[in-house]
Amino acid sequence: MKILYFDLISGASGDMILGALIDAGVSVKALKAELGALHLEEFDLQTREVSKNGFQATKVEVLIGKQPPERHLAEILEIIHSSDLPQSVAEGAAAIFLKIAQTEAGIHGTTLDQVHLHELGGTDTIVDVTGTLLALNMLEIDHIHASPVPLGSGFITGAHGQIPLPAPATIRLLEGIPVYGVDIQAELVTPTGAGLLSSLVDEFGPAPEMVLEAVGYGAGSRDLPTPNLLRALIGRSRSSAEGSTRQLILLESNLDDLNPEIYPYLMDRLFQEGALDVILNPVHMKKNRPGIHIQVLAEPSLADKLREILFLETTTLGVRQIQVTRHALPRKSVTVTTTYGKIRVKVASGPGGEPKISPEFEDCQKLAREHSLPLTQIYQEALNAYRAKHRE
Repeated sequence: MKILYFDLISGASGDMILGALIDAGVSVKALKAELGALHLEEFDLQTREVSKNGFQATKVEVLIGKQPPERHLAEILEIIHSSDLPQSVAEGAAAIFLKIAQTEAGIHGTTLDQVHLHELGGTDTIVDVTGTLLALNMLEIDHIHASPVPLGSGFITGAHGQIPLPAPATIRLLEGIPVYGVDIQAELVTPTGAGLLSSLVDEFGPAPEMVLEAVGYGAGSRDLPTPNLLRALIGRSRSSAEGSTRQLILLESNLDDLNPEIYPYLMDRLFQEGALDVILNPVHMKKNRPGIHIQVLAEPSLADKLREILFLETTTLGVRQIQVTRHALPRKSVTVTTTYGKIRVKVASGPGGEPKISPEFEDCQKLAREHSLPLTQIYQEALNAYRAKHRE
């Protein structure tokens, strides 16, 4: 499992998060090409190296030409949904902007279609959010952690006049997240930063155990008493590097009265919230009714969240929770280049020394559709590419 840890040295903003990911290894050229899917002509993404209290870091700047002064939520969602972004990125970006808009609407006592997003509706914010999601895809991140969030104080001037810090939207977005105050008169966490953190981070706390592979620093705009930086630590859990025996939890329930159309959505939501596996088994229940036995495998820390989803999205009145032990082979993920494009491949070391090779379904499906080819042909291309590379 590939892990990302955001060390919030001096808070977070959209450009700091994106800068840290670029500094950790994301290609700016490749990211610009991916951002072209937005079909927005009025911006250019530029990066430069800066020094903050002696630390070298990447500063991201979204240079804007002529653009509307602000956008409503519907306009932002139209840009996202009419883009050619990967589906997961488009859905993730739309969810983040919807969350921010709902927060702003609640604060100002208005509706979603009337709320003004002001600076949050600008092209730079759209690029920061979609760019971050694209960068996470490019880094192949599986799990995101972050430190508790530092909060500054003072006032800033916004569209509605003097605003106390942290901004009301930032505070609302950080509900349920560990925060602490610092003696700095500045905005350390922007609403965009809060929206990204609250939507993407799985756990807040100390850095998890991992085999460290990369470190990146994203710089903020101001000079502060502390280094105005966000640090990204990227590594792999030792379980994926060495193989492991892990304690997991299994949530399960029997259902005989749920609309079958709900199951695909339910599975997608469970996976999005961190489930490791979701299984639907047909069963015969009491009174010989046909039903479904659902099983959800996950990390223990996600038990409450996933159990809540089962209660919210299904008709179940009870969920069983069992502690299980999973024995995993050591594994890694590599990317191979085929005639039709790049494909990620999972490689596990079998007991006999012969590797078990599994191309990523999503990558293969995407290329099969793009080139109108059988999925099995793309799978075989990925296997051949890996074996050819392995022989070199």
